Amino acid sequence: MLLQSSVSPTGGGLLAILVTFLVATLFYAVTLHLAATFFIGEVPSQRAAYVAPVPAATSLLLQQYGLSGIGPLSPSLAVIVAVGVTLIADAIAISFVYRLKWSSAIPLTLLHFAFAAVLGVALNNIFGFI
Repeated sequence: MLLQSSVSPTGGGLLAILVTFLVATLFYAVTLHLAATFFIGEVPSQRAAYVAPVPAATSLLLQQYGLSGIGPLSPSLAVIVAVGVTLIADAIAISFVYRLKWSSAIPLTLLHFAFAAVLGVALNNIFGFI
């Protein structure tokens, strides 16, 4: 029998990754729709659903670098790089899907980040996920 050094409650399989991606996509879609409604006004919720997979996939793909660091980067600097790349990908997707100029897409992206951070901290305090 082989012993595992660390046990993952989800098993770390493909199903766990897929469910995590879907939950992150739903979270980003809700927070983006709230931010877009606040910033632009009445907007269709489908646009947020089109944008949401981009930051979800980017953040999931880059989250591993926050723990070990990217090459010569320290772990804390790697987290900053991962968040920056996720924000850039989010801004590009928002600009494309909402058909906004950069002068409007960048504030909406920052507002989306703020809504996601506030809601994420609130949900963490309520449910204690993290």
